[in-house]
Amino acid sequence: MSDTTTTTGGRGITVPPPPVPPARKKVARVTGAVGPLGIGIATLWLSVIVVLPLAALTVASFGDGIAGFVDAITSPVAVASLRVTVVVSVVVAVINVIMGTLIAWVLVRDEFPGKRVVNALIDLPFALPTIVASIVLLSLYGPESPIGVHLNATQPGLIVALAFVTLPFVVRSVQPVLIEVDKEVEEAAASLGADNVTIFRKVVLPTLTPAIVSGAGLAFARAIGEYGSVVLIGGNIPRETQVASQYIQQQIEIDRPAAAAAVSVALLAIAFVTLFALRVFASRGQRREEQAE
Repeated sequence: MSDTTTTTGGRGITVPPPPVPPARKKVARVTGAVGPLGIGIATLWLSVIVVLPLAALTVASFGDGIAGFVDAITSPVAVASLRVTVVVSVVVAVINVIMGTLIAWVLVRDEFPGKRVVNALIDLPFALPTIVASIVLLSLYGPESPIGVHLNATQPGLIVALAFVTLPFVVRSVQPVLIEVDKEVEEAAASLGADNVTIFRKVVLPTLTPAIVSGAGLAFARAIGEYGSVVLIGGNIPRETQVASQYIQQQIEIDRPAAAAAVSVALLAIAFVTLFALRVFASRGQRREEQAE
């Protein structure tokens, strides 16, 4: 590095250059990181609680070999129970999309007496044992229905029971998003002459769609594995109202654990595909929002 020379009064004075500050090392800091110990504990816990039981279930499902697994999940009664389960769960998810979004809208946008009580009741299916719900529904819609509505041992009865236990999913998914919706955009659309239906369809619905889809997917995944709420009102009629969880219990009772495990794996696969699709959908939606910003 050369010196800098200046001349003062005919004399050359050598002035050293200013010192160069040392390069600062960039240290990446992750707020709230738990480190290897925390990661190890979390991985161990998930392995014990989730991975190992699922692995044991998968191994048990092949207790009679691959041919036995295929026979178990393709038997007519097993296929019928899976079909009833999926169809009813899809119907329940659609009902939740409509009614859950409406309830979330009312709770966010409207004020009325008892609003806090209604808001608390939404979470009741999470706290109430599902077998209690089945008893209540059987008392209300069973053979001795006080209102004259008989849904016992029918698919509508299954739908009512599953709609009860899955109600909170769409409501709680949509509600926080609806709270954050910018009302000024709606007001601007109204000032330009748009009616309420157009405002909801063009302005609000695109924002709510990811939350609605997420809530519907969670409701569907919950419904396909439900047992307690349908055990009494469903009737457990093979090929008509017998859902997969009841079929699994039946196989255990007649000492066919491999068949029960095989159908359980089929339910697990359906739930996993549903949740994976939701994750992909949510990731794409988040990527679009980041690109728009």
